[in-house]
Amino acid sequence: MPQSSRDNQDAPLRSDAQRNRERILEVATEELTRRADAPLSAIAKKAGVGQGTFYRNFPHREALVLEVYRYEMQQVADAATQLLATREPEQALREWMDRLARFAMTKAGLADAIRLVTCAPGGPAKPGPTPVLDAAGLLLRVNEEAGTIRPGVSADDFFLAIGGLWQVDPREDWQPRVTRLLDLVMDGLRAVTPSRPPPPRNTDGNTEPVPAPRTAAGRPGRPFP
Repeated sequence: MPQSSRDNQDAPLRSDAQRNRERILEVATEELTRRADAPLSAIAKKAGVGQGTFYRNFPHREALVLEVYRYEMQQVADAATQLLATREPEQALREWMDRLARFAMTKAGLADAIRLVTCAPGGPAKPGPTPVLDAAGLLLRVNEEAGTIRPGVSADDFFLAIGGLWQVDPREDWQPRVTRLLDLVMDGLRAVTPSRPPPPRNTDGNTEPVPAPRTAAGRPGRPFP
């Protein structure tokens, strides 16, 4: 059989295999978020794949859980470039912070699953959050270039500033509290406004404040037009 014919036959198989893998990851994320010790057999069944297909992709629980973690972190990271393509830099940064918060709050079960496999004796190391750090760095750099945030803020600075996010209990009504926290962080990131001008001088040259204009009722207020 010519090489090109073999390639054409193999391509759908590779595509099907990729779809199976992505489906397993989607279901595993949902199930492990709900229950850290969700049975692998239940994940395979809900994903609609056989045991053989499942274990070819993920030979053991550790491999699945860590790949889910990498997959989810990559989704959060990829959102940065998507937002920058459709939003102004400052809005992109703030919306991305919300997405990061939703991931942190709604994936509590997944965090438990990760701890179960990485804290076991001889267990694998937890992957580092490099994609998310890189995404934060990109957003900060674009905003700094646009003049919307103060210069010199690093991704490490940013994650230190939002560290309180991981102290919020996801079982509570977390969204209002997290929104306030992230608004405070965003206010701190914004570029410092120029200093206010000095107070106006009186005609005699001293710096006593000029009395506020008075309304018709004799109280300080807005001047008449």
